Amino acid sequence: MSTAFDIEPDVDVDLVPIIRLGPEANGTILSPEEFDAIADWDPACRYELIRGVVIVSPIPLEGEADPNEELGHWLRTYQERDPKGKVLDKTLSERYVYLPDGSRRRADRVLWIGLGRRPQQIKDMPAIVAEFVSKTKRDWRRDFIDKRREYREAGVKEYWVIDRFRRQMTVFRGRQTLTFKEGDVYTTDLLPGFELSLAKLFAIAAEWDESDE
Repeated sequence: MSTAFDIEPDVDVDLVPIIRLGPEANGTILSPEEFDAIADWDPACRYELIRGVVIVSPIPLEGEADPNEELGHWLRTYQERDPKGKVLDKTLSERYVYLPDGSRRRADRVLWIGLGRRPQQIKDMPAIVAEFVSKTKRDWRRDFIDKRREYREAGVKEYWVIDRFRRQMTVFRGRQTLTFKEGDVYTTDLLPGFELSLAKLFAIAAEWDESDE
């Protein structure tokens, strides 16, 4: 399916606006304003704008999506039931992180903390960004190297990389790197009283791995 209007051969393609993004849009050059203005997306893919170039990737697999939803459930339960949980303003899955250079990174989960109000997604940088690692080498480099640098420079306080294949979570805090194993329970001063059981999270991911064998 075409991503642009049907045009005559003598029309300058560069002047024709993109109105839909699909798999064939990978590598398309767009400004942040053009990217943000697109309202029609092929839901079979996810889209990012990295330094002016559209990057198309598959949607997360069930082994990534299910633990992510469970993490969201735990965070909202903490927000509602823990006396200190009000520090968490909002948490959402599959949202863009708006980087200072105009790039749009698609994050698995974002957490806004300590604002005391509903965040403005474009203006308010999340305090925590969480990513669930995919299998490919390209995805590994993107999650552990590229996004680490971009999020640190953008002011993200903690970046969680949750790796179900290695059964570990890596936390980047500024220039500090911390690694937590499957049996660990992660806590952070940003979410006082919240405990993240990695064993429970990886058990949810493993259910999907077993079903795909």
